Amino acid sequence: MIDPAESSAPSSLLSLYDSGSKRERRAHNMQLVNGFKLMDYAKENGLVLTAFNTTNYELTAGIIRGYQEKGLGGYIAISSSNLKLSNPKIIADMVKSAMKEASVPVALHLDHGKSFEDVKACIEAGFTSIMVDASHLPFEENIEEVRRTVEYCHFYGIPVEAELGAIGGKEDDHISEEDAKTNPEDVKEFVERTSCDLLAVSIGNVHGMDLTPNLDFPLLEKIAARSSVPLVLHGGSGIPFDQVRRAKQQNLIKVNYGSDLRQAFIRTFGQAYERNHNEFDIMSFSKLAIDNVEDRVKAIITEVNEK
Repeated sequence: MIDPAESSAPSSLLSLYDSGSKRERRAHNMQLVNGFKLMDYAKENGLVLTAFNTTNYELTAGIIRGYQEKGLGGYIAISSSNLKLSNPKIIADMVKSAMKEASVPVALHLDHGKSFEDVKACIEAGFTSIMVDASHLPFEENIEEVRRTVEYCHFYGIPVEAELGAIGGKEDDHISEEDAKTNPEDVKEFVERTSCDLLAVSIGNVHGMDLTPNLDFPLLEKIAARSSVPLVLHGGSGIPFDQVRRAKQQNLIKVNYGSDLRQAFIRTFGQAYERNHNEFDIMSFSKLAIDNVEDRVKAIITEVNEK
């Protein structure tokens, strides 16, 4: 993980961020926006917010550049598991550095927060949106953990996303379809008792690219009818865009993407190595990786919100 607060490397990487062609520059210096404000922005503009997962500075720069080029805001997210590569303060500083030239609203989101300690550390570091994932726990324990997180985050004016049902794929143990899907009969009680602000649902969506998603739209309609808060889909990379746009009609406000961008990033270096096993020009290929991530971000935003 690159720490933008240390050494001369980050300034070089910032120059990569600033070097994109055909990029308008205005006097701005946009700060991270509060997650509640971002939700209002989405509702006012009829948007499904994209949430792009980052791991390092190059991914972060590509994501921010993509948002800026499209003129639409959204989330930049990092999961609890990826926080192990760094810490919340470094992540927050890194994202703020990448946003120096941005004028679009972006919230910094903890994705799949697995512990109350991670939640507290992210709030302290300046994250502006939180997800707590206690979906692996029994129903009552899930409610208890989410409610505790909501009470803490709402004190600081930060919204909380919770998950009901378990989303299969690479990030989770394999779960049968019957056990994984969100039970619509639980939705109203869960939302009311936890006071969560967004609800991530399992309707056949999966994490990663190894399994094929099969969205259950009748189930989604039942869930939407019972939920008083907007819905979230994880595992966006594998979901056909026409299905994402269709889900928008059922109070979908956010869809998460991670694997798409990681593939674009990794492929850049893999192809360079295949062309030349003696290649060592990491700066040039870091720049190209940022460009490739940006292109993928722009393509996803276009498909989700402009067709």
